Amino acid sequence: MNSLILPFQDKTPHIHPQAILFPQTAIIGDVKIAKDCSIWFGSVIRADLNSISIDEGSNIQELSNLHVDHPHDGAGNVKIGKNVTVGHRCIIHACEIGDEVLVGMGSIVMDGAVIGSQSIIGANSLITKNKTFPPRSLIMGNPAKLVRELSEEEVRFIGKSAKHYITLSKEYKI
Repeated sequence: MNSLILPFQDKTPHIHPQAILFPQTAIIGDVKIAKDCSIWFGSVIRADLNSISIDEGSNIQELSNLHVDHPHDGAGNVKIGKNVTVGHRCIIHACEIGDEVLVGMGSIVMDGAVIGSQSIIGANSLITKNKTFPPRSLIMGNPAKLVRELSEEEVRFIGKSAKHYITLSKEYKI
């Protein structure tokens, strides 16, 4: 029932002591998980070919998968910024997600994509390869498109979501 923490070749995951890993998660290879992060039940973070970093206060919710690509032209890794919420059953592959982003449930973010800070990706959206979105974007669809700029209220909601998951994760006794 515990998490699987698995080195790959000469790379071992580095997990901050104040990060919370829920049962049945797998953390593999060149992974860095910062303070106050939470990795929820059944998620897989596999950094076998390149690196994955999850910055402070971010949460990866149930059944989400993060994976990398072969290194090429400085790309192929995964970077998750501070206070990011990755919703249930998302796929995050070889891309960059800025600070304070909410990735809606079931979304897929593909290789080389860059999501600007303080953005929201609507549920079940597909961010295609190498697509870039500016900060404060509302992103939706399959394929995803920029819908509009976020309001101040929506930006505040993103921060509240991340803080909520920091608090909620600490209420569990694991």
